[in-house]
Amino acid sequence: MVAAARAGRLDRPTTADLLRTLVARGFEFLHPRDAEGDLVAVVGVRAHHGVIDVVRLHAEDDVTALRLPGDTLDVLNPTTVLWERTGWATTVLRLLIDLPDDRTPGVATTGTVSPLRGVWLPTTPGRAKWLPATA
Repeated sequence: MVAAARAGRLDRPTTADLLRTLVARGFEFLHPRDAEGDLVAVVGVRAHHGVIDVVRLHAEDDVTALRLPGDTLDVLNPTTVLWERTGWATTVLRLLIDLPDDRTPGVATTGTVSPLRGVWLPTTPGRAKWLPATA
């Protein structure tokens, strides 16, 4: 493997490749900004199978991926986290991609899981909030 890497024959997905995979799986990306309008992160969110997956990219070496309960109201400041990984973008994004859709490793499930229903509502330019359906 080391010889292949030195020879330039090792084909590893880039951060951009992994982000495209997330988009293909249904992640929607938000771009939160500070009061001056500067980009503070790139945030991807996907609601599915009774959970919400979130990835926050602050820098190539500062990425956090989370799996949250489906009833989480504020995905940027959750009170309960079912699964979390932090670190380099390529490592964290691969772990998120490899995470099973229908279960969270290490978390016991009870009964059947229903799909999440709701809508993203724009709040200000570049910002949105998930509003879960109540019925």
